[in-house]
Amino acid sequence: MNSMVNIWWIMLCVLSLGNLMAWFVSARRFNKKKSTSNPRYHSWRRVILWLSGIYAAGCAFRSFLPRIDVERICLVDSWLSSMMVGRSVATIAEICFISQCAILLLEAGKSVESRFATLVALVLVPMILTAEGFSWYATLTTHYLGSVVEESLWTGAGILLIASFIALWPHSKGVQRSFLLAMILFSAGYVVFMVTVDVPMYWLRWQADTSIGVQYLSLQQGVIDALKRYDVSFAWTVWRQEISWMTLYFTLAVWVSLYLAHAPNFKPAPTTLPAR
Repeated sequence: MNSMVNIWWIMLCVLSLGNLMAWFVSARRFNKKKSTSNPRYHSWRRVILWLSGIYAAGCAFRSFLPRIDVERICLVDSWLSSMMVGRSVATIAEICFISQCAILLLEAGKSVESRFATLVALVLVPMILTAEGFSWYATLTTHYLGSVVEESLWTGAGILLIASFIALWPHSKGVQRSFLLAMILFSAGYVVFMVTVDVPMYWLRWQADTSIGVQYLSLQQGVIDALKRYDVSFAWTVWRQEISWMTLYFTLAVWVSLYLAHAPNFKPAPTTLPAR
């Protein structure tokens, strides 16, 4: 058991427990605001809150049972570490996260009559559902091209979110602008990471497999393989490239998800009446 990988794994587990506790604190704080908030906004924020809870739980599951889908590598010798189980949990969690973004963006876009933000809100979930399809393709067939397309679609979603937040900026003020600034910084950092680290990593793996003529699994073979095959490894060389994205995914992204449930309402700016 490599000590560095083991320390990283323990850290992820501890942080995930902290994230789950943070969600309960977030939910308690949310319920206290019920009497002072707009009922319509409150009901949608409740949906976003529960979506964040599912996302945090999914990330906690994946922190306790880390796995590398295409290579069929994991840290815990259990059927729960199978790629089929792990990919299913990841799919549900990721759809919950992008749904949070879409709901908030749709609300904000309609409130300030931003057609661009509203359109992006309607596009986000179908876009990520497509990404999840390519992720499943990569997991089942072990073909890294699926991962390249998946991560490229997520990168595109990040760019669209940045553009939407910028479009909302002129219609915001005070706490709204603080929220938009935080989301722009997070989304920009995410896009930079994806473009410089994540997408190139999968691209190079795909090119390496292509150069040696790797034989990929059919979808039918992949289902059986993803259900049954998982190899336990604590080797640093195996996990080295996975640690950066997993750490950010299971910590920072969860914090953003929790933050979304407490996003400010976007209301249209009051119309200035002409002087008489």
